[in-house]
Amino acid sequence: MTDADKSKRDSAHDVLAAEEFGVPAPDPSLHHGPITLPDDPTGIVEPHDILAAEEFAMPAPRYGGGEPDGVNRRAQRSRATLIAAGALAFVALRLRRRRT
Repeated sequence: MTDADKSKRDSAHDVLAAEEFGVPAPDPSLHHGPITLPDDPTGIVEPHDILAAEEFAMPAPRYGGGEPDGVNRRAQRSRATLIAAGALAFVALRLRRRRT
Protein backbone atom coordinates (compact mmCIF):
# COMPACT_ATOMS: atom_id res chain seq x y z
CA MET A 1 0.00 0.00 0.00
CA THR A 2 1.42 3.36 -0.97
CA ASP A 3 1.48 6.56 1.05
CA ALA A 4 -1.14 8.15 -1.22
CA ASP A 5 -3.56 5.25 -0.57
CA LYS A 6 -2.99 5.51 3.19
CA SER A 7 -3.59 9.25 3.21
CA LYS A 8 -6.78 8.82 1.14
CA ARG A 9 -8.06 6.15 3.50
CA ASP A 10 -7.13 8.13 6.62
CA SER A 11 -8.53 11.47 5.40
CA ALA A 12 -11.57 12.94 7.07
CA HIS A 13 -14.84 11.78 5.56
CA ASP A 14 -17.41 13.40 7.86
CA VAL A 15 -17.73 17.08 7.03
CA LEU A 16 -19.90 19.43 9.05
CA ALA A 17 -22.25 21.72 7.15
CA ALA A 18 -20.56 24.73 8.75
CA GLU A 19 -17.27 23.64 7.22
CA GLU A 20 -18.81 22.80 3.87
CA PHE A 21 -20.80 25.98 3.24
CA GLY A 22 -19.40 29.40 4.01
CA VAL A 23 -21.57 31.83 5.97
CA PRO A 24 -21.45 35.46 4.85
CA ALA A 25 -20.43 38.21 7.23
CA PRO A 26 -23.20 40.23 8.93
CA ASP A 27 -24.54 43.23 7.04
CA PRO A 28 -23.44 46.40 8.86
CA SER A 29 -26.42 48.37 7.54
CA LEU A 30 -28.84 46.11 9.45
CA HIS A 31 -27.33 46.86 12.86
CA HIS A 32 -28.28 49.91 14.86
CA GLY A 33 -26.18 51.96 17.22
CA PRO A 34 -26.28 51.95 21.00
CA ILE A 35 -29.71 52.22 22.60
CA THR A 36 -30.46 54.95 25.11
CA LEU A 37 -33.38 54.13 27.37
CA PRO A 38 -35.69 56.90 28.61
CA ASP A 39 -35.65 57.98 32.24
CA ASP A 40 -38.20 56.60 34.68
CA PRO A 41 -41.48 58.48 34.18
CA THR A 42 -42.05 58.65 37.95
CA GLY A 43 -38.74 60.43 38.49
CA ILE A 44 -37.60 58.00 41.22
CA VAL A 45 -33.91 57.17 40.87
CA GLU A 46 -33.58 54.17 43.26
CA PRO A 47 -35.23 50.78 42.48
CA HIS A 48 -38.89 50.82 43.50
CA ASP A 49 -40.68 47.93 41.76
CA ILE A 50 -41.70 45.03 44.03
CA LEU A 51 -42.00 41.52 42.69
CA ALA A 52 -45.24 39.68 43.41
CA ALA A 53 -43.24 36.88 45.05
CA GLU A 54 -41.91 39.35 47.59
CA GLU A 55 -45.28 41.01 48.16
CA PHE A 56 -47.49 37.93 48.70
CA ALA A 57 -46.25 34.98 50.75
CA MET A 58 -47.01 31.41 49.69
CA PRO A 59 -49.39 29.59 52.05
CA ALA A 60 -47.83 26.91 54.22
CA PRO A 61 -49.07 23.30 53.90
CA ARG A 62 -51.82 22.42 56.35
CA TYR A 63 -50.11 19.38 57.85
CA GLY A 64 -46.58 20.67 57.65
CA GLY A 65 -45.26 17.62 55.82
CA GLY A 66 -45.66 18.75 52.27
CA GLU A 67 -47.98 15.92 51.24
CA PRO A 68 -50.23 16.78 48.31
CA ASP A 69 -53.80 17.78 49.25
CA GLY A 70 -53.23 17.20 52.97
CA VAL A 71 -53.01 13.40 52.71
CA ASN A 72 -51.10 12.11 55.71
CA ARG A 73 -48.80 9.11 55.65
CA ARG A 74 -50.71 7.18 58.32
CA ALA A 75 -53.74 6.87 56.03
CA GLN A 76 -51.51 5.76 53.16
CA ARG A 77 -49.82 3.12 55.33
CA SER A 78 -53.12 1.73 56.63
CA ARG A 79 -54.46 1.53 53.08
CA ALA A 80 -51.33 -0.32 51.95
CA THR A 81 -51.58 -2.67 54.93
CA LEU A 82 -55.20 -3.51 54.06
CA ILE A 83 -54.31 -4.19 50.43
CA ALA A 84 -51.39 -6.43 51.44
CA ALA A 85 -53.57 -8.35 53.93
CA GLY A 86 -56.24 -8.86 51.28
CA ALA A 87 -53.67 -10.13 48.79
CA LEU A 88 -52.25 -12.57 51.34
CA ALA A 89 -55.75 -13.85 52.19
CA PHE A 90 -56.48 -14.37 48.49
CA VAL A 91 -53.25 -16.32 47.97
CA ALA A 92 -53.93 -18.43 51.08
CA LEU A 93 -57.44 -19.32 49.85
CA ARG A 94 -56.11 -20.24 46.38
CA LEU A 95 -53.47 -22.52 47.91
CA ARG A 96 -56.04 -24.13 50.21
CA ARG A 97 -58.39 -24.90 47.28
CA ARG A 98 -55.55 -26.51 45.30
CA ARG A 99 -54.76 -28.92 48.16
CA THR A 100 -58.33 -30.18 48.43
